[in-house]
Amino acid sequence: MKKKTGWRSVQWFGRQDIYGFIYRSWTKNRGVPQDQFDGRPVIGICNTWSELTPCNTHFRVLADHVRHGVLEAGGFPLEFPVMSLGETLLRPTAMLYRNLASMDVEESIRANPLDGVVLLAGCDKTTPATLMGAASVDLPTILVSGGPMLSGKYRGTDIGSGTNVWSMSEDLRAGKISLEEFHEAESCMHRSHGHCMVMGTASTMASMAEALGVGMPGNAAFPAVDARRNVIARMAGRQIVSLVKQKIPLSKILTKQAFENAIRTLSAIGGSTNAVIHLIALAGRIGVKLDLDDFHRLGEGMSTILNLMPSGKYLMEDFCYAGGLPVVLRELGENNLLHKNALTVNGQTMWENVKDAKCWNRDVITPYKKPFKKNTGLTVLRGNLAPNGAIIKPSAATPKLLKHKGRAVVFENIEDFHGRIDDPNLDIDEKCIMVLKNCGPKGYPGMAEVGNMPLPPKLLKKGVTDMVRVSDARMSGTAYGTVVLHVSPEATAGGVLALVQNGDVIELDVAKGKLQLLVPEKELSRRKKSWKKPKPPLPRGYWRLYFDHVQQADKGADLDFLVGKSGSFVPRDNH
Repeated sequence: MKKKTGWRSVQWFGRQDIYGFIYRSWTKNRGVPQDQFDGRPVIGICNTWSELTPCNTHFRVLADHVRHGVLEAGGFPLEFPVMSLGETLLRPTAMLYRNLASMDVEESIRANPLDGVVLLAGCDKTTPATLMGAASVDLPTILVSGGPMLSGKYRGTDIGSGTNVWSMSEDLRAGKISLEEFHEAESCMHRSHGHCMVMGTASTMASMAEALGVGMPGNAAFPAVDARRNVIARMAGRQIVSLVKQKIPLSKILTKQAFENAIRTLSAIGGSTNAVIHLIALAGRIGVKLDLDDFHRLGEGMSTILNLMPSGKYLMEDFCYAGGLPVVLRELGENNLLHKNALTVNGQTMWENVKDAKCWNRDVITPYKKPFKKNTGLTVLRGNLAPNGAIIKPSAATPKLLKHKGRAVVFENIEDFHGRIDDPNLDIDEKCIMVLKNCGPKGYPGMAEVGNMPLPPKLLKKGVTDMVRVSDARMSGTAYGTVVLHVSPEATAGGVLALVQNGDVIELDVAKGKLQLLVPEKELSRRKKSWKKPKPPLPRGYWRLYFDHVQQADKGADLDFLVGKSGSFVPRDNH
């Protein structure tokens, strides 16, 4: 047996003693030949497959294609499962468990004889969770997204998962459609494997992986059932072996330049506000300084060039056929909005990957100089109501509401909201600002996607389609509306949001980045004295650990003791 030094796996499989016997012998029990241990790089295939995560149910097939690629390149593939997070079924919210899943990924990679890893991720929290865990170990890493579903087709029109869920549920509440029509749409919307086919958080994070350079070119847009998605998986299997041999760890890819490319891409595609939290958390794990000021600096003046739900009308399948994310990246590069020399996992620079990308449909991807929506980059808001920042997505908002002053209608928590929103006697009109408290990282707990509060039925029936809404929660990337999110500090942590009362006047001015509660400081100080710190939602287990250690939204909502990387040191022998 040849003994190869420099790779982690040799410290398991390259030993000629009792421990080497144990490591090799037990691995051979499924038919692995002796020459598989002959100094070949061992590649982990980190699989978030689960029948409880509908977006990821095709990952067994995807993993098999990665395995073929690894074998073709002379590597030794070993697949392993980690906690899977499905936003559609998991309660109270998948975001509560993002950090837990990242710990599972981190410890699984570090504790096993792996030289590199391919991450399989789809449903939106699985992408940041796997990347965060891998970043803390810092081995050569490639992420392969599962891909979006095919476009939904309902009565001759395209419907998008999430976006049309919100609109059709509002139509049902307003009495515009019947329950039978509602049920019919359910069957028409989700008709193939894959994640949401709008520019929700899953598609956004797949795009972020490609823009960061940690996903292969084309990673963002090929549908889950397109054969080219399987090709990406196979090529990732081949390429990860090359990255191991070249000793290119994740930290060589996830640089400050890579994150700046991702932030500008986020604005250009009208991406999910959730990406702000995930990118900040990921940067914290790899040791790159990233904060809301970077999003403000890089997003200011940016335009949206992708005509895709929820900001526009098309779906991810159309984005793919128009040329996909490489076209968007090329548009940014041609307008000096891209770090062209950023290294990517296929061994090329970002510009080498995208400089020849062609657009096949300019109605879907517009030229940057003639954008779909001008000056609609994600905007950071500050003021006494959000001293540490809040976020709004102008591309999905109603333009006339981006500068607004209104009377607060306050809901103390999500239960209070559900208990009162359908009341025909609720004191509210379209000029009011809906305020939801105690739904941030600590408050829900987990910062659920409830920030885009459904409007009161009595206003829906009058034809009102949007109102200003303010909360410490998140909203689904598939959602739309003039919604202020991620208010920091959150109400449960004693932020000013906790002190807002019915009738207070709130001023929103997106152009000036302003979110102000028009209440005198003296009055706020008086209210603060009567505020009581809430108890943890559970006295034990992960919920308690999360409540005690989660950081605020502007810090990425990571657990404070997970920030930073521990590296890929080999744990001590287990015998």
